[in-house]
Amino acid sequence: MSKFNFPEAIKSRPVYGALQPRPGKSHLMIADAEGAEALIDVAKADPEIMAKAHVIYIPKGTGTTYSDKLAALKPAILHISPSYGASVPRLQRVLANAHMGLQIYLAGTEGLMGQAMQEAVSAGIPHTAIQTEHRGSVARRMQCVHCKGITEDVMTDPFVCSHCGLNLFVRDHYSRRLAAFQGVCIDAEDPGDVPEPVELYK
Repeated sequence: MSKFNFPEAIKSRPVYGALQPRPGKSHLMIADAEGAEALIDVAKADPEIMAKAHVIYIPKGTGTTYSDKLAALKPAILHISPSYGASVPRLQRVLANAHMGLQIYLAGTEGLMGQAMQEAVSAGIPHTAIQTEHRGSVARRMQCVHCKGITEDVMTDPFVCSHCGLNLFVRDHYSRRLAAFQGVCIDAEDPGDVPEPVELYK
């Protein structure tokens, strides 16, 4: 299985649930990598939902397996995107044209869900119409609080900022505005005194 139970953390850290089919005139489903499994589970629970679903899927190196499985569900629209960034114009257009009753399903990595949530909320979609389910990688999207640069897919603590090169401590503090966790310099007082990096959640 690609599910992971996150340990308890500070209040700003997102909490994810399990996607459930909901009644609605239309359904926007966004997933990356193993997040496709959650969308497939929704379709199994309510096979008729896909006829009203616009699916945006980012494979992220998982091959064509999930893309084929999603296509087999026959959604109203299926868009396979090479990256989240490439899917944003489509996502913004769908949200701009959305009508009352749209239900949104986000599944996969924290980076994808956070950014897609940000777009949906900015477009005026109420939180109650947005569901999230984590599947797959536990890698984090991190912002360096010093240079403000974003490093994607961080898997170790500490890690090196991809922008300014500082050694950063991985914090559980999460910014919904930036859809990113925060990283703080770990050796500011004692330069070079950096512990060996360890894999997140190990």
